[in-house]
Parts: sequence; structure tokens; C-alpha cells
Amino acid sequence: MRIDVLNGVNLDILGRRDPELYGDSSLQDLETQIYAWARELGLQVRCRQTNHEGEFVGWIHEALDGADALVLNPGAWSHYSWAIHDAVEPFVGPVVEVHISNVDEREEWRRSSVLEGLTHTRIVGRGVAGYREALEALRGLA
Repeated sequence: MRIDVLNGVNLDILGRRDPELYGDSSLQDLETQIYAWARELGLQVRCRQTNHEGEFVGWIHEALDGADALVLNPGAWSHYSWAIHDAVEPFVGPVVEVHISNVDEREEWRRSSVLEGLTHTRIVGRGVAGYREALEALRGLA
């Protein structure tokens, strides 16, 4: 199973941005861990991160023909980017939305997701381990 793991806005400053909410792992640490988990689970992954919404949408378009599943953490775009919603909508494979912090217990505006109804599952508040949970859920669907 080929999985694209797409991280959005501000995830490039993991480890420096509010470690109490997001932990002290850097994006590089997270990606290294994701690749290790994928090997362990027999999955192929490609990790990408951008602070540019259009680039994120473009990667989802590429995944239409190049990935079997998606793990998405759009960051704040989750709460308002209908462009990302529309890009995910035609994806036929399973999609897992991941948030490192528990967005359901934070500010009101963070509690909604434009991906609602498009994802197989949504994992929030599990820190970086949420990505492993996402990979395990996808492996179970293979």
C-alpha cells in the first residue's frame, strides 16, 4: 500500500511551536519515525510538508493517481480550506485526518474540519503517535 503523508501549515516548526501542545519532536524526527513505522508495517510512505495551500492541494491531486491512501494533517487549513476539501473529495482511497493536539478541546474554531465526511477516521490529541495509529488503521484496510 502506497500512502502519502501530507503535513500542512506550521508543521515545519514542530519542536519549537508550543511544545506543551505539540511535543518536542521536530518535523524531521516525525518523518524519520513515520518511515520506520511504515517499514515495520510493510507500507510504502512518502512524507511531505508545506506552508503553501496551493502546493498542498497539488500534492492531493498527484495522489489521485499515485497513492492508495492519504494521511493528512492540514493544520489550521483543516478548519476553513474548502479548496483542500474539494481536492480530497475525488480521492477514492481511504483518508485519515491526524492532529497532534486535541483540537476538539481547544478553541471553538478548531473543532470543525472541512474534511468531515471525507475521511475514514480522524485521530486527534495522540501526539506524533497518532501517525502510527493512522498507518495501522490503513494497513488494516489493505
